[in-house]
Amino acid sequence: MNDSCPFCIDNNLLRGNVLHQDDLWYITNLEEGSIENATMAITRRHILTPFEINAEEWASLQNIIDTMKQLVDSKERPDGYNLGWNIEPAGGQNVAHAHLHLLARYGDEPLAGKGIRYAFKQPSNQRR
Repeated sequence: MNDSCPFCIDNNLLRGNVLHQDDLWYITNLEEGSIENATMAITRRHILTPFEINAEEWASLQNIIDTMKQLVDSKERPDGYNLGWNIEPAGGQNVAHAHLHLLARYGDEPLAGKGIRYAFKQPSNQRR
């Protein structure tokens, strides 16, 4: 545990609700900005990136992902999903604790059909 980490569950700094937990992971809701139906799986063990996940945590993750989808689907059946990790600040990681996002996607969104690679395909994102 890291005493100042907002994702170390024992710190009681988490914004959101714990929807499910086991010995290795917990799932929380994520609703901010235009995100209306999403969950995050967060390792109980304080690690920075998914590259540090051990074999036991990887094995458990399949059930966690299934549970995340069930939680999203129970609120409202989406038309699609994005599942992904943001790793390191350049990759969009804002909290230095490994966590996996599952976001519901809907056909009536302005960015419907734009997947997680959309931003990287833009000429404005080309490295100089």
